[in-house]
Amino acid sequence: MTNIPTLSTALKRYATTEGLLSGAVTSPHFNFEFHEIEPIHDAFKPMAREQRFDVSEMAVFTYLQAYTYKKPIILLPVVLASRFQHGCIVYNTDFHETLTPDMLPGMKVGVRAYTQTTGAWVRNILSQEHHLDLESVKWVIFEDAHLAEYKEPAFVSRAPKGTKLLPMLMSGEIDAGILGNDLPDDPKIKAVIPDAAKAGRAWHDKTGLLPVNHMLVVKRDLARERPDLVRSVYAAFKQSKEMAPATPGAIDMRPIGFDAITPSLELVIQLAYEQQIIPERFSVDELFAEARAILGANS
Repeated sequence: MTNIPTLSTALKRYATTEGLLSGAVTSPHFNFEFHEIEPIHDAFKPMAREQRFDVSEMAVFTYLQAYTYKKPIILLPVVLASRFQHGCIVYNTDFHETLTPDMLPGMKVGVRAYTQTTGAWVRNILSQEHHLDLESVKWVIFEDAHLAEYKEPAFVSRAPKGTKLLPMLMSGEIDAGILGNDLPDDPKIKAVIPDAAKAGRAWHDKTGLLPVNHMLVVKRDLARERPDLVRSVYAAFKQSKEMAPATPGAIDMRPIGFDAITPSLELVIQLAYEQQIIPERFSVDELFAEARAILGANS
């Protein structure tokens, strides 16, 4: 029996990836070797800098920087995670009875890294929907960007070594914090943006766009040497998504396919440029050029 290749794969468990991780979805052309890294963002830096995995989940803003700095990684049209971000900037009512976006100028707002995808989406909301001058805020970061070449803007400062975002929020050392999957379930932690859940859905209804967090990437060496395997990987992810339970009438937060993703990616590129995360704009067609050549334009 001919040996088939094994692809090292960094992936978080979602409803749409459960079929892959459970082994329900397999391929006769390759095997997955899964690395369920928790938190998954710890996989993004080694993938971006060293291409440690053959296949990996990656934050979309990390990929934009990897593309900017010409890392040998190819973006596939698979959204693995997205969420409405309006509720992700929070404050501690022990120190502020109320805190709204118009009160943020001059205040300290913590975010894990300036280039973090959730942080970029939240800043876009504050700027576009609440007319906040982003440079009027004292942004405090706790980690470097996933790409070593990147330097943060001058209005961003580093928290003291060894400190962490959530403890600083709980102690009142920062006025607000941007948190994602690590949002605490604590009644004294409130959203800065009023009616955050309704605001997120209203933004989607108005724009038709999704605040994409994570997508799927592959090593360029794999794509160039075995484009057939990349096509099989893409098919496996599509099959796994099709197996996931669907809620009638729900928004598809994890679309697959070039056409479904392109409008949201256009906004991602625009706000990454506006927030000084990338030094120049490029088109979605440029991002997807290699993937289209492998998967076909209509994938």
